Formats: sequence, C-alpha cells, structure tokens
Amino acid sequence: MNTTALAAGIARQWDAEIVPQLVDYIRVPAKSPHFDPGWKKSGHIEKVIRLAETWAKAQPVRGLAVEIVRLSGRTPLLYFDVPATGGAKKAPTVLLYGHLDKQPEMIGWRADAGPWTPLIEDGRLYGRGGADDGYAVFASLAAIGALDAQGIPHARCAGMIETCEESGSYDLPAYLEALAPRLGVVDFVVGLDSGCGDYERLWATTSLRGIAAGTLTVDVLTEGVHSGDASGVVPSSFRIARALLDRLEDSASGRVLPSEFHAPIPDERAAQARAAADILGDIVFRKYPFAGGTKPMVAGRAEALLNRTWRPALSIIGADGLPAIADAGNVLRPRTSLKLSLRLPPVVDSERATQDLKRLLEADPPHGATVHFEADQGATGWNAPATAKWLAAALDDASRTFYGKPVAAMGEGGTIPFMAMLGKHFPEAQFLITGVLGPKSNAHGPNEFLHVPYAQKLTACVAQIIAAHAAS
Repeated sequence: MNTTALAAGIARQWDAEIVPQLVDYIRVPAKSPHFDPGWKKSGHIEKVIRLAETWAKAQPVRGLAVEIVRLSGRTPLLYFDVPATGGAKKAPTVLLYGHLDKQPEMIGWRADAGPWTPLIEDGRLYGRGGADDGYAVFASLAAIGALDAQGIPHARCAGMIETCEESGSYDLPAYLEALAPRLGVVDFVVGLDSGCGDYERLWATTSLRGIAAGTLTVDVLTEGVHSGDASGVVPSSFRIARALLDRLEDSASGRVLPSEFHAPIPDERAAQARAAADILGDIVFRKYPFAGGTKPMVAGRAEALLNRTWRPALSIIGADGLPAIADAGNVLRPRTSLKLSLRLPPVVDSERATQDLKRLLEADPPHGATVHFEADQGATGWNAPATAKWLAAALDDASRTFYGKPVAAMGEGGTIPFMAMLGKHFPEAQFLITGVLGPKSNAHGPNEFLHVPYAQKLTACVAQIIAAHAAS
C-alpha cells in the first residue's frame, strides 16, 4: 500500500465530493422521528437517504450494490454490499455503520451559522448532523474505494446506515433480523458514530454508556389557582418533583444514589482512562464551554473521564408546565413534568434500570400527589470485547501512519444502541468504534462541527485497518 497516495486521494475526494455533499445534507432538517413524529410526511429523512444513495451509487467501488431497504412502518435504511477482492484471506464480512437522522436544532448557534445553515471555517464544517454522523456513509465508501484504487485486497464489506439512531435505534433490530441472511458471518464491525479525545491521533472507543429516559409528571391540582391563596396549603408540584429527584441524585454532588444504577469499573478501563487523561491534560475540562466561574464537579482528569464513561449521571433535558418568564403569572401551577435522561454504566441492563427508576420515583409520593413516570427511551450500553492482536497492531500502525502519533483508547459517555445489538448478534466480532466528535464539536448542541482534516485522516485509517483485517 502506498499510504501517501492513499491519504492524498482520500483528501482530494473529501474536498471535491464529500464536503459539498455534506453541505447539502446539513441543509435538510432530517430530525429523528422522536423529534419529528411526522417525518414521513415532511420527507426530510427521505431526502437525505436519497442524497446518500445517489452519491453511493456513483462511487467507483468494484461490485458495489446500493439500495434503500424499507420495512413496513419503519424508518428506511441504506444498505450497501461490496464483494471481497482478490487475495483477501478473510471470508467473513466487515460491517460498517452510521446514521443519517439528526438531533433537533437547539438554541445558541452563532449568528452566521445555524443547524441547517452550513458554514466552512478553518477546516471545520458547521451544521447539524455533519459530525453526528452524516459523514459516516461517505467516509466508509471512500475508504473502500481508496483500497480498490491501489488493488489492495479487502474482505466483503457491508454497510448499514440507519435513520432513527437519535431516537434509540428502535427500528434497527427488525432490520438486523431481516438482513441477517444477507450479512452472513460478521467478524469485524466499524462504527463511525463516536468521539475522539483530541484531533491528533486515532481514538478507539472501548465502551459506551447506556440510557434510561422518560418523563416524570407530578399533578397536585386539576387547574391552576392564585398563588397567594393556595401557597402554604397546596403543595408545589415543583417541590414534590425536586423531592423525588433527591431519591435518585445527591443534589450537592451530582452522585446518583441507588446502587442498582452503578457497576464495577474494570481495571483495564480505569487504566485506559488514566492513560487518556495523561494524553489530554486539561482538554478533559477545557472541551466544555463553562459559563462564568462554573467549575467541573470533579477534580481529577482520570476521574472526570470515568465519570462520563463508567458512572451513572442524571440530566434534566426538558420540562413542561413551566410558562416562559414573560408569561408567568402569580399562579400555583397544577402540574410539573420533567424529562429525565439517566446515563448508565456500559454493563447495566437498561430495561431493568428503567423499571427500577419507575418504582423509585412513583413509590409513596409526598402529600399523596399523583406521580407518574413514563419511560420513552432506553438502551443498554456496550463494553468492547478483548482486542485481537491483529486489530491492536493495525490501530496503532494506522494512527502512526496518518497522524504521526500512537493510537489511544477510552470510553465514551453517549449511547449507540447498535453496538449492544451487534454484540448479541455477532459475539465473536471485533470492533473499531471511533468518530470525529472531538473537543468543542458539540454534538446535540449548538455549533456542532465536523473537523474535516481529522475526518480525512480517519478515513485513511479505516482503509488501512480494513486491509489489515483482510491480511490477518
């Protein structure tokens, strides 16, 4: 393999083809079904999957077959299949994964950009979905095409690009089952929906947290009443909700209290966190846009990494029943609803955790208030299997070749439901879970960006690693 030529060819394709495609992709508000229940009528998901299909079919990849697979009542999935090329020793399949659906807009975007207004500046492509993770299908086929251009053997490669990942991938099990006969035996999975600690090396994700999410609702009245008349007699629905949350979280420290939401941290993962902390230094904290004098809730860098990858944490991500300040009258409100997002350690079962969460919040409500927790999203996390020698060597070789630095590894705090699903379907498979979500890239928030030079090198790494898989 001529790695210099491979990197240069991939960079040219990114500049000439992939970035313009991603600019068009960002313009489409293809929000995940959870955020756009009328996704079918709006047509935005259909537009982005057609955009990706059209580009994919035009790629000069030998034997490439591309189709949109549709199951009744489900979001569509883009599937591609590339046969093995001459000399590849491996018979099983390499499976490449990504998604095209997006998070909602959020507020706080810079004035000259926006979620659906792409902006290219200093090698960064701003806009919703480019990094999380619309680039995946383009990078996957660019990597395979780069191998074909040099006649480098690779195993059969298949791609599954879904459109409901940001809603918990609830349609994916049905597609895995439907496509299982076509996939065959998968022994290597490449997922491009994860993060990187910095933009200076290849990062391998070794674990992902799970999630238990839902809406906590507290009712105290059938309608609002004058706060001067009722306060001191009628309990505040907000205070009751706050008391219920105290069962779950220590409000002073942020520590999740019930033991059932915790799991032991494996020694290997703790060691990886310490090594990653040494590499990243203050990036561990500086990556976040703290306001004013806000300080992190944890001091040590390694402990911070473990907090966001192997320990549970609660976020309140939405609320109903609270009028805007401009509309707030002197009314004791009848109801408070809070959307809870509880991140879980990688090995905690999300279904059991959701049931435990419901029991915890609904039991013995203060003042006899009507309390209900409705679960709406749950996904078990993922802990990578032991890394095979060939993959460990390939990861480090690729990182040194294209970034000039050794590979690094750490867990990630987000959830990719597909990984746990694949772990069950293909228990013997090896995994390369990686991505472009590095410092300040701000997936799910305002000013999300794709670091284009990093993505180009990552694409080259994927190509070299797929070649190493074929030769192993």
